[in-house]
This record gives sequence, structure tokens and C-alpha cells, in this order.
Amino acid sequence: MIELTDIREAAVRIAGRVVRTPLLRASVLSDMTGADVFIKFENHQFTASFKERGALNKLLTLDPAVRAHGVVAMSAGNHAQGVAFHARRLGVPAIIVMPRATPLTKVENTRTHGAEVVLVGDSLADAARRAAEITAERGLTFVHPYDDRQVIAGAGTVGLEMLQDRPGLDTLIVPIGGGGLISGIATAAKALDPAVQVIGVQAARYPAMHCAFNGAALAGGGSTIAEGIAVKYPGELTQAIVRACVDEVLLVDEQALEEAVALYLNIEKTVAEGAGAAALACLLSHRERFRGRSVGLVLSGGNIDPRLLASILVRELMRERRIVKLRIAIADQPGLLARISTTLGEAGANILEVQHQRSLLALSARDANVEVTFEAMDAGHADVIVAAVCAAGFDAAVVSS
Repeated sequence: MIELTDIREAAVRIAGRVVRTPLLRASVLSDMTGADVFIKFENHQFTASFKERGALNKLLTLDPAVRAHGVVAMSAGNHAQGVAFHARRLGVPAIIVMPRATPLTKVENTRTHGAEVVLVGDSLADAARRAAEITAERGLTFVHPYDDRQVIAGAGTVGLEMLQDRPGLDTLIVPIGGGGLISGIATAAKALDPAVQVIGVQAARYPAMHCAFNGAALAGGGSTIAEGIAVKYPGELTQAIVRACVDEVLLVDEQALEEAVALYLNIEKTVAEGAGAAALACLLSHRERFRGRSVGLVLSGGNIDPRLLASILVRELMRERRIVKLRIAIADQPGLLARISTTLGEAGANILEVQHQRSLLALSARDANVEVTFEAMDAGHADVIVAAVCAAGFDAAVVSS
């Protein structure tokens, strides 16, 4: 176990070397959820993640001779960048082992910070095995992403700052992968104010700490946009701290994570990766649980692949029915496509894409099928547009998103 003293010492050690990120009230999200919401913007760190705190604290506590020999880390991205960035600043050789599926932006950023990157396997478990082999082969020091006292103490400075900046917070919602961040935050929070509730959140597809916390068999796997917390096995040290200091661990599905990423960008004008948006996803998915409370959300990171971000934003527009795909059956006659376009335009639709198919065997040789993707102002406007197309005599149906 670690203590508040460890976290305070870490805060002194890393002061001036990492960003003391802002804790700001989110008025729109507060109105949406019925909670008084404050966001800790850890995406403002140089590497856009809280991971810098623990990585730097660990490196600074190593013996100088050990540092000079070099370190090894395994990570899906954010811990890798944190170790690589501060290792270079301290003159420490660093080897980072990452799963092959790690987003390209995280791989390239890690290399840019001067580390040697080794891509191996399909999971963090594969990367961990190779990292252990390299550590033994070369006699280096392993910097664990979460199951390490100094890493946890460094991460705990997030909670220390939150309660210093807003002593009235009564609830902290924190993403969980291996559990290092929440272990540090919960240790600090419970020492400063035992009444503060610390709630962990995991992606439903990777509920390792949720299972451990509730005494259930470990389960999970598959694709998630929250790859930063897609951990199959929680840490041993972090499990003990979570059981002792965390009040509850909740799960969120992929749709909630996507919605949270989109809301951060559209409302707060900030970029969050899937894991970084998990706390907001939890608040949105469990609104009644937090209604009336003063809630601190940890936006833990903002390293998201641009293509994934673009896909998430389009998918959210489809869920909100601001982008709609309409399938229209027509006779294969001249002028009908122009009539459809005119009808949509007069109804205020912005046509994004048109697919005109006449060779489908399911259709009569005299018929055609038109799929029109259009943009509307909102769901109500989309209904008006579809009604206008039908009123013009066309057989139209919305294609389910």
C-alpha cells in the first residue's frame, strides 16, 4: 500500500516538470446530467496523458547508475510516450514494447521522443512477455505502467490537485485499466477526506478490475475504442488498493464511450481518446447515481487516431439523426432522380451522397434503387424531410444506422 506522504513527495519531485493541469467546471455537462461537473484536463500534458506523472516519478527515484543503464516499458501508447519523453529529458535510454495494434499516432510519437520501439503480439499481455524478456536479456530496469509504488504515487498527484483546487468535490470518477491512476487518486482522496466517493469505470469489453472488485471470474476481450484501458489482468498491488479505497467500479459500453468523445469535442472543445472519455461516459450512463453530487471527472488522455475520431463523430451524427440514409424505390425512368433531389433540397436537406443502383437482381428490370445520404438540422427536421419525400409520391424508407 502507498500513503498520502508518498503522493505528496511525488508532487514535490515532479513539480515544474509536468503540467499542473486545470480543473474546470463544465456548465453544459452539469445541466445535462444534474450533477455539478468539474473536469481535470490531463490531456493538457505535453504527451496528452496523465501517464507522465507516474513515469517521471519512477525515473527520478531510480539510482543514477540504474537510470544510465536504461529502462524498459510496455504500453498501448500513453505510458510509452510518458516514459520516452521523460527518459530523453533525463538522458535515460528507453526501450518501449507495444502491441502491433497500437494506434499509429502513439507509436510515432513514442519514436519521436527518442525511444526504441518494439512492436510485438496482439495484446498488452504479449507485449508484457516480450518486455520481461528484454529486461532480463539486457539487464535493464522495467517501468511498469501501473503495478508499481512510484508510478501509483505519481498518478495520485492528479487527485491531490483536484481536491486542492476544489475541496468541495464529493465524487471522483476515474478510468481504470490496470488500476494505477485510480489507486493513486483514491489513496489521496480517502486520506484527505474519507467521505469522498471514488468511482472507477471500465469499458464493458475489458472489465478486469470490475471482476476482481466483485469477486467474479475474469472475462472480456474484443475491439474497443478505449484501448488505453483494455487491460485483461489488473495489477496485484492495484487490486489491493482498489478494494481498500474505491467505493464502486462501473462499466460503460462502446456507444457511451463514443458519445463521451463526441461531447468532449463538441461541448468542451477538447480532444479525448476513448479511455480518456470513460469517466464522462460513466456519468452519462449512470446519471441518477450522480445527480445532485459535485463530481470530478478525470479526462485522462487525448491521444486518439484522427481517423477513429472522424468515424466517431459521423456515427454520433447518425445516432442523432442529423445524418440520415434514405432508400427510395423508383421506376427506371429519366428525371426521377432530379425530382428526388429537388424535393430534398426544398425540404432543407443537404445531400451528402447518392447511390443509384439499377442492376440488383432483387429489383425488376424496369426498377431502380436510390440511396441518398443527407444532413438535417436535427431529428425533427429529418422526419420532415422524409415525410416530404413520401408526400412527393416516392416509396422511401430510412436505412437503420
